[in-house]
Amino acid sequence: MTAQGPWPIRPFAEVADYGVGKTPARANADYWAKSDQDIPWVSISDLEPFGVVTDTKERASRKAFDDVFRGKLVPAGTLLMSFKLTIGKVATLGIPAAHNEAIISIFPRPGVDQRFLGYFLSQFDYKELQDRQIKGNTLNKSKIDRIPVPVPPETEQSKIADVLDSLRRAVDLQRSVLANLDQLKAAAMQQLFAQGLRAEAQKDTEIGPLPGSWELVTIDKHFSVVSGGTPSRGNASYWLDGTIPWVKTTEVKYAVITETEEHITPAGLDGSAAKLLPPGTLLLAMYGQGVTRGKVGILGIEATCNQACAAMTPKDDDVLPRYLYHYLTSRYEAIRSLAHGGQQQNLNLDIVRTIDVPVPSTADEQQEIADVLDALDRKIDLQRRKRDVLDQLFKSLLYKLMTGEVSVEDLDLSALPTLEGSAA
Repeated sequence: MTAQGPWPIRPFAEVADYGVGKTPARANADYWAKSDQDIPWVSISDLEPFGVVTDTKERASRKAFDDVFRGKLVPAGTLLMSFKLTIGKVATLGIPAAHNEAIISIFPRPGVDQRFLGYFLSQFDYKELQDRQIKGNTLNKSKIDRIPVPVPPETEQSKIADVLDSLRRAVDLQRSVLANLDQLKAAAMQQLFAQGLRAEAQKDTEIGPLPGSWELVTIDKHFSVVSGGTPSRGNASYWLDGTIPWVKTTEVKYAVITETEEHITPAGLDGSAAKLLPPGTLLLAMYGQGVTRGKVGILGIEATCNQACAAMTPKDDDVLPRYLYHYLTSRYEAIRSLAHGGQQQNLNLDIVRTIDVPVPSTADEQQEIADVLDALDRKIDLQRRKRDVLDQLFKSLLYKLMTGEVSVEDLDLSALPTLEGSAA
């Protein structure tokens, strides 16, 4: 957005003073030597949006403090903003620290609420001001000085900041609830897949202790494991007006898959290694250097997939697909570690087929374990949707309050979640 609304507009240089940081010379090892007197040094990666910086990934030495920063640190409570590469990322210092030359420390002048200014700077559209450099976008000093800042009466600034602070607390609370639920699920999976639900005596196995009646089998004993295919992109008849859902590995992310970004035609299915898979098929991502490799999902629709997915369909009723889904979820890191190859570490069908799976002796126990974890997934999904709604509300109100499109007096935020309400 550009600065607009019912309030006077003033250039940034008139509403705040600011200082640009420095990076001690990397070639001087003395500036980065570790000691009990080194100092926090903030880079853009340390700026959690709207957060408080209490720790940094790097610290500069006492010598750098004396030589480069002239014995002065930016005080705790100071507003920081990035103005290179990622422009407009704001956070507040929670500790005295130094920062690099891609960040400014901001000191609002009398009559300017620091929180209001930070929220404004975070959502301002810098496209008309920024310069394009080889390493990314940046602002120079003259353009920082010219940022047009709306300046309501200070009492109005504070009211707007209070509303946005309340929304941020609600979003942060929801994220905390989600993190706690994720930890609860991880602990539940660890216990359920090691001890079961029948309080049985345990036996030692290749993957650790298991209930004595459980069997350790490979996936291919009870599941057919195949990969998919990608129809030629050069043949329009394989893709144009396609109706068959086609799953990519980026869509395999611990959920029931009910829609896909791309679709292929029946001709594309016939003209490639792609296979039509029934609902309930498990998919495991075999490729991906990032977090994708090793993730699993379940088809909620008839679909096909690319060659980077392993598709698992049951040969019999001995192992419930939902049970296997949860077990593979619990083994994400272990499965990822099975990948091999050169620079691109991947899984393959042979590896997936021979993954060991602990199987309870009865389908009832499998179902009960799956039911427990399904219930946790439903709770996590509900809290995730609450978080997304709150996050979207924050972004919408941030824009509308800053433009004067919505007045604080028009709002009723009494329904924002409390700690008790979010955990329900």
